[in-house]
Formats: sequence, C-alpha cells, structure tokens
Amino acid sequence: MYCFYKNLFHSLLNKTFVHPIIIPLLTYFCNMDEKLQMFFNRLSKVYKHKKKLAYRQGILCYRVYDHDLPEFPFCIELYGDKIYLAEYLRRHSLTEEEHELWLEACINIICELMEVKNEDVYIKQRKRKANRLDQYEKADSTSVVFPVEEQGLRFLVNLSDYLDTGLFLDHRITRQMVRTESEGKRVLNLFSYTGSFSVYAAAGNAKSVTTVDLSKTYLNWAEQNVALNDFKNNTTHNFIQADVKQYLKTLEKDSFDLVVIDPPTFSNSKRMKDFLDIQRDHVELLNDVIAATSTGGVIYFSTNFTKFVIDADEINANKIKDITRATTPFDFEGKLKRWCYKIEL
Repeated sequence: MYCFYKNLFHSLLNKTFVHPIIIPLLTYFCNMDEKLQMFFNRLSKVYKHKKKLAYRQGILCYRVYDHDLPEFPFCIELYGDKIYLAEYLRRHSLTEEEHELWLEACINIICELMEVKNEDVYIKQRKRKANRLDQYEKADSTSVVFPVEEQGLRFLVNLSDYLDTGLFLDHRITRQMVRTESEGKRVLNLFSYTGSFSVYAAAGNAKSVTTVDLSKTYLNWAEQNVALNDFKNNTTHNFIQADVKQYLKTLEKDSFDLVVIDPPTFSNSKRMKDFLDIQRDHVELLNDVIAATSTGGVIYFSTNFTKFVIDADEINANKIKDITRATTPFDFEGKLKRWCYKIEL
C-alpha cells in the first residue's frame, strides 16, 4: 500500500522547521491512508481506461473522474497537458488545516498518476446544483488562457478565471453532428457561450453563422475562437449581443436552416426583459425558433435541467427525437446530466 500521508510526514520531519500544528495533523491523517489508497486505485483504473479510448479517437480534452467515490467529490478534466480540478463543496468534519493537507495529498495522487506537474493543476470549488449563471461569473483575478484542439479545431480555454473552462466536453459528439450538417446552411447558435458550435458550423462550410449571447465577454471569446481557426472558406459570421427570448421575436420566417439552442435552466439577468425558466418557457422558445427556421430545417436543443420533461405535443415540429444517449461521449457514460433533442421541421 502506498502511504501518502506517511511519506509527507517523513519529508516534513526532515525540514529544518516544522510548525507545531503540523505534527498532530499529520499523525491524524496517517490513519486515512486506506481511503487515499481507494482514491489512488479508482483514479488509476478510470484514467487508464479513458486514456486508451481518448487516444484511439484522437481526443486531447476529456473528463477523467466525476465524483466516483463519495469521499472524494472531484471533477477531473484533462486539457492537453493541464488538469482542471473542481472540488464540489460538501459537509465534512475536517478543519481548514486538515482539509488543506487532504487536498494536497489528493493532488499529489492526481499528478503522479496522470504525469502532470503540480503547477499545471487548476483548482476550483463548485456548489452542488448551483444557478447556472454562477458558472459564468469570474472566480479569480488571474488568467491562464491557452488553445486546445478538438477534432482538428482550436479553442481557447480558461482554467483559472471561471467555474467552467469555455469548452463543454459533454457536447463533443453534438458539435460534430452540427459540423456534418452545416454545409451551405444558414446556422443560428443561441445562448452560444464561447461559440464552439459556431466554430464547428464554420468548419462544416456553413453559408453563414449567427452567434447570439447576452454576454459581451463570451461573444468576444466566440469571435476569438473563430479567428483562431483562420477559416479560408466563405462562411460569413454575425455576432449579436441580445436577450435570446426578445431576439427571436424580431426574426422573419425562413431566416435559418440549422439552429443550435442550449439555454440555461434558469436565468434572471438584469439585462433581460423577463427571466427564463426552461421548463416553463421551452415550448414558446422552441416555437419561436421554429417560426424562423426553413421547412426541412433542423434544430438541436439541449438542457441541463435534470428533471426536464419536453412537451412534444405543443411544439410545432414534424419530428422530435431524443438523442441524449447518442450524443453521450465515452467520458460521460453513466454520468451525463443533460438532455439533447433533434427537432426536424
């Protein structure tokens, strides 16, 4: 058995000065080696399996671990040679000092198994079932922004400033679907976040791509992602800062052929005329999208609301297909907490 705290204990004893509080803390934690061994074993198993699958598919950014063990409530994602580590806040009996030592031991395990330098691990704390708007609010004052690759395309990710990185890994397959269907199409990306779907649509030779989001910060990020890929095709791009609910009311019929809409579960931004509740509002929202979409057009609709129930009878579409399972990547199997639908007109 690998003795995580015991190794740390002995290394500290060899230092010239050790704060008096450290010795009893480490003595206490030496008894927790068994649980750390469980984490070591679990992470070793899942990382070995997912690394192999990612390599076969040419994927460089993927989720490795997601709260597999209740005693270790982490989300661990790999972005090239860097790690995004989110710790879900929970009740525990540890003091602040004990928690710091526990977290340090966990990070050492992660770095050892995944062969990543300690300074390349970026840590965030997340609230369980938080308002989705929280993930877009700045969480740090420093910026660690760098490009990563997915399916031959490049995206800027930020592992330091926000609770989310700028690239939702769970929609990897959905993005590729949009890419394959975009050629010659007028594409609309609503609640666009950092514009990853817009980049995929452009890569698929869309005639035009319109990217809409309420946040100017994320629209700028989306523009940077498009520019980063230096497309040589004739796709035209429009970036619009707007309240999507109000924006849809301004569109004429037959404005778009392919639409992606991935709204938050709930939003009450001060910049919105009305608040958004996706369960309450999805029928009106989708029917407004349909009214602006050409006959034979396609809409990809996704929501993170786990209790969502689609009111298919009230939606003016020819066909609504649940593609949640079909769009679930290997690194989210059994862990996905969103719904995805393909709506055909």
